[in-house]
Amino acid sequence: MFTRKYSIIFLSLIFPVAILSIMFLLLSAIFESEPHNDNEELQLTEPVENVYGFVDDSLIHKSGVVNKNETLSDILDPFSIENSNVAEIAQISKEIFDVRKIRPGKFYHIYLAKDSLRSLQYFVYEKDPIHFVLYDFCDTVDVRTGEKEVTIVKDYKSAEINSSLYVALLENDATIELAVRLSKIFAWQIDFYRLQKGDKFKVIYEKRYIDNELVGIGKILGAYFYSYKKDYYAIPFVQDDVYQYFDENGNSLRKEFLKTPIEFARITSRYSSRRYHPVLKTYRPHTGIDYGAPTGTPIRTVGDGKVVAAAYTRSNGRYVKIRHNSVYTTMYLHMSRIGKGIKRGVVVKQGQIIGYVGSTGLATGPHLHFNFLLNGRPVDPLKIEIPPSHPVKKELRDEYDIQKKLVMDELQQMDMYIIEEQRPPA
Repeated sequence: MFTRKYSIIFLSLIFPVAILSIMFLLLSAIFESEPHNDNEELQLTEPVENVYGFVDDSLIHKSGVVNKNETLSDILDPFSIENSNVAEIAQISKEIFDVRKIRPGKFYHIYLAKDSLRSLQYFVYEKDPIHFVLYDFCDTVDVRTGEKEVTIVKDYKSAEINSSLYVALLENDATIELAVRLSKIFAWQIDFYRLQKGDKFKVIYEKRYIDNELVGIGKILGAYFYSYKKDYYAIPFVQDDVYQYFDENGNSLRKEFLKTPIEFARITSRYSSRRYHPVLKTYRPHTGIDYGAPTGTPIRTVGDGKVVAAAYTRSNGRYVKIRHNSVYTTMYLHMSRIGKGIKRGVVVKQGQIIGYVGSTGLATGPHLHFNFLLNGRPVDPLKIEIPPSHPVKKELRDEYDIQKKLVMDELQQMDMYIIEEQRPPA
């Protein structure tokens, strides 16, 4: 009786243990057949940031183009802004980006939360294909500028000119931007208005891509022009922290302009997109600089060039227009009289007297209105950046000679590849 009693107790204890053992063995078999990966967490896909530096896969994306007279307030008005109103946003971003500089035709992007409110998370304004301004509304309003990641690819172009540089480049799948850049580099050496059939050029340059889309031209890495039976080279070299171009003898391809067309003059009115005209009594662009000076003060040309106009008009009064090269032109208005011998077609030298201060035309008092034109369009003379024209310094000449040889050898190699393989060097 006693033995039977303890047997029953033993069996009642061993049965659960046996069941647990069997379960353990089964689980072990399962884990052995599907081994655990200690690096499983590392294999998870991490969120990928977009070109503006934030993750947008959980956001609603809308794009648009700024319309004429459209403001930041007009753009953001349809969207919920929880953290601030547009006036406060403009004030916050004032030191980083002036919202009044938002221009028609520029792209922008709106990013909204996928919630019932569709609240605004990010606003991106593209200043150009590379630079942008980011407004972050996720927490407190944060404004910052940035640049998209750019891929640089070296490219080569070579062609003979039949009509113009622009046509030659377009026929060889290049851009107008490259033609403009080349014309600026060789502006003092070559008259691009008088190119003749048979002139030719070669250029090594950078193409800039964002997401495999061409967004512009980078540096010109070397160039050669043959015009009127003469060779011209452009060798890039950094001197005085400026990336500039020199010929094969180390001379700068640029010539300097004088800082002002009048000595000891004072500026009475600056370049402005909107200025009140004292004679016409209306607001209009003031596309030049006014220098106040007594009547009869000598006016000098700021650079070498050819007079293309020396005449009188109702608004300009007596004026002189000088074309310095195919890129730069200057105008001198409201003269009391034009300088002796200054007429259309005359070649003038930097610093030469071309006229005298007056108040002819639409002027309230004696002053010189000075215009500086870049490719026919007025620019602010005080902001135009023209690199210095000094030759390569003696202490840098050995370094320059190495750079010159590399560039000229590569330009020479282009002939071989173009003739034999119809493609540039790899």
